[in-house]
Amino acid sequence: MRTYEADRTVTVNGVTLHYAEAGEGAPVILLHGNGENHGIFSMETGQLCSAGYKVYAPDSRGHGANGPLPEYHYADMAEDMYGFIRALGLEKPALYGFSDGGIIGLMLETAHPGTLGALAVSGANLSPEGLIPSFIREYTAANEARPDPLVTLMLTEPRIDPETLKNIRIPVLVTAGENDLVLRSETEKIAAAIPGSTLVILGNEDHGSYIVGSGTMGKILVGFLRKNYRKA
Repeated sequence: MRTYEADRTVTVNGVTLHYAEAGEGAPVILLHGNGENHGIFSMETGQLCSAGYKVYAPDSRGHGANGPLPEYHYADMAEDMYGFIRALGLEKPALYGFSDGGIIGLMLETAHPGTLGALAVSGANLSPEGLIPSFIREYTAANEARPDPLVTLMLTEPRIDPETLKNIRIPVLVTAGENDLVLRSETEKIAAAIPGSTLVILGNEDHGSYIVGSGTMGKILVGFLRKNYRKA
């Protein structure tokens, strides 16, 4: 598995973001989840590049090669990605977001409609209550014992009104694992709120098993993009 280093930087929205860039073709942005970095997408990056797309894989603020921050908000991260797209001069890129990356993608397109050409999200939630109760209990206890700004973010945000998702007018793919950390009803609510979206629930998969180190999501993503975005 090839490693794509985040050896480029861009300053947007008051922060400097490291990002990796690979391939040639129509632009696709990959956004990782909480506490992760762009490296989780090594498999998907290779698949997308082989399919004829150009991948931009940033480390979110406070993650990966970027320095930690005292607090985090999804709205700030969505504005980071809006600034990222504008700074790099990307014209209606596709965006794939996993977990927190999916939340950011939804908030970006609702705040700035038409910025993206297509959107795919995996394991996203509209509120902390959309996560399974055992996950909330476990991380609440851990955060009380040792506070972590990134855990606090997950336990207090997002607060997305599903009504705002009705304004998304681009092709959207919504996925989750059958055994996800996100309640199935939450995933279904997201898909139902977005006009014309496609919902895929993957059997025998958890939150990230079909994404990290797996070729499954990459194949699904390439198929979605070829049908709904720019042809490679």
